[in-house]
Amino acid sequence: MNVLVIGSSGAIGKAIAQQMHKVFPQATVYAVSRQAQESDDGQANLKSVQLDTTDEQAIADWLAECKQHDMQFHHVVCTTGILHDSEVQPEKRLEDITSEALQHYFAINTVLPMLWIKQLVGFFPSEHSTLTVLSARVGSIEDNGLGGWYGYRASKAALNMLVKTAAVEYKRRAKHTSLICYHPGTVDSQLSEPFQRNVKPEKLFTPEFTAQQLVAMIQQRKVEHSPYFLDWDNKPIPW
Repeated sequence: MNVLVIGSSGAIGKAIAQQMHKVFPQATVYAVSRQAQESDDGQANLKSVQLDTTDEQAIADWLAECKQHDMQFHHVVCTTGILHDSEVQPEKRLEDITSEALQHYFAINTVLPMLWIKQLVGFFPSEHSTLTVLSARVGSIEDNGLGGWYGYRASKAALNMLVKTAAVEYKRRAKHTSLICYHPGTVDSQLSEPFQRNVKPEKLFTPEFTAQQLVAMIQQRKVEHSPYFLDWDNKPIPW
């Protein structure tokens, strides 16, 4: 059994890789990141893989190596995403929108996960498996009553649409695989740090908690109901 965690150098990704290792001790967990990661402290079944997760050729090359060893993945989680960084901040009004910021949001939040979804279609076993991407409740078109955060909202909404569309094809080509968009809630991480002031303490989750919730959630999925858009409490979110 193999598990793949993409974006494993971040707080959530690291916690998910550790939780997968704990819940599936017989599995080999491949923790992929653009950055060199710390030692796995002798955990033979937790393997760090350094590659550019935004480079489709690098993705294809690594998966080609996996294919040579007849590797398949029972569970895949893509944790990459940005809300803010040195290039972008969430927009509060229309005047804050820029072409460059929108492109940056979409490149990381939408295009990157979709490249992996594209490349992984032939890497799932003929038994139930899951492919999960980190989405966000604010990516729900129906649930948007507050406005703002144009680039982040739109990039997550686009990701949801791409996952829902890919699920149609996965039903033919990887018919045992459930596709999941997962809202982890507000997690105490670098992504949410500037926006935690108005979050109630009981709604600010540790990375370890959201990892536990996610790993428990994927084990309950049924492929006939794929795709899913779920929150940390295993409740559906309107697309």
